[in-house]
Amino acid sequence: MAGKVLCEATKLYNILNQYTFLPRLAESNYLCLIDARAAESYNFSHIITARNAKWDSDGKFIMPLDVEVESMRYIIVYDSSTHSLSDSGPAIDCADSIEKSSQFPVQILSGGYEKFSALYPFLRTPKILYNIRELESLNPYPVEILPGKLYMGDYRQATNLQILKDLKLNALVNVSDECSLVFQKANCTVLHIRMADSAEADLITSFERMCVFIVSRCCAVTMAYLMYHLKYTLKEAWNHIQQCKANMKPNRGFVQQLSDWELQTLGKMVTDISEPNY
Repeated sequence: MAGKVLCEATKLYNILNQYTFLPRLAESNYLCLIDARAAESYNFSHIITARNAKWDSDGKFIMPLDVEVESMRYIIVYDSSTHSLSDSGPAIDCADSIEKSSQFPVQILSGGYEKFSALYPFLRTPKILYNIRELESLNPYPVEILPGKLYMGDYRQATNLQILKDLKLNALVNVSDECSLVFQKANCTVLHIRMADSAEADLITSFERMCVFIVSRCCAVTMAYLMYHLKYTLKEAWNHIQQCKANMKPNRGFVQQLSDWELQTLGKMVTDISEPNY
């Protein structure tokens, strides 16, 4: 039995917004999101891609036929407001039924729909069914590094005015060769660091300027921010970012500069970047 764990709202937000070339929500064994509230509440509004829980005549949860529990990477259940594994309610009952055959722990959304929808109202929907093409065409949001404060995304997300509005961003760091005219329409301050994504690019000389500016686009600068403001080691910052965005991978030149930045900000070199993880 895999057991049950709580899932914070930020974690579900980041799970929903993972992508490589396409959104990971389009992968059949990536996420099964179960809404255990009453059908009327679900039909009015629910978290994007969630399925409404079905129960048999004995009150036992019925797993959707097209879901392979054993191979599903994330199974997340929510009701209106469960906050603890010791609570009772439909989310707990649903998770109890699923955990018997799940390979990974079944996650229960802390605070339920009420908390998540208050934090991320733009991820609510009345839409019930998605075909594969619709899932592939979803526009992921930047991952959330520090709740409500720091996000990390790509150039396409940074130039999407709806995303900037939904996340209420008031500052952007654009680390790229490009600077879109869309930025002029954005209701936020933009710091443009003109730089190619190459091992030879000199990023470290701009770290302090970008950290003082607060918000960042690329994973290397986001780690630099955590090291500068929160005094994380490079290893701690790396692990934190990787939990938010699983496929992040700064180039080798930037990793070396982050190691130098660790020495500069902490006064000592703690992280061994020769380890395979880096």
